[in-house]
Amino acid sequence: MGLSITKTEMYNRTLAFATRVAIMLKSVPKGYTEDNIVKQLAKSSSSVGANYREACHAKSPEDFASKLKICEGEADETLYWLQLLANTDIIPEKRLRNLIQEARELVAILTASTKTAYSRCRKKSDVQNSKSTNRNQN
Repeated sequence: MGLSITKTEMYNRTLAFATRVAIMLKSVPKGYTEDNIVKQLAKSSSSVGANYREACHAKSPEDFASKLKICEGEADETLYWLQLLANTDIIPEKRLRNLIQEARELVAILTASTKTAYSRCRKKSDVQNSKSTNRNQN
């Protein structure tokens, strides 16, 4: 699968992911450790899509890149909490396998998108600096 994805597809994919995580979290047993993981996982998984939507309304290319970086971090944090649930046998790894795979894919998509966004900001900055230098030399 390529990493190319439309804004609408990403909206839908991140919402579906957060929904699937929320549904799975209902089955986590109660306890101090479990409650902490549930709280962290609920926050990070829902933040991926919420921050992506915010990035799509960024005020500038630099703001977009910065907000995408936040999405990337939230997706990676979600992956961490899912892996912790599996590693501690709170939820069997087999039940988490698809969510873990989706989290990995979201991290990969967001990492690539963030790199592209920052690269575009640097190119734009280089062009503006070049124009400014040329004007100052004339």
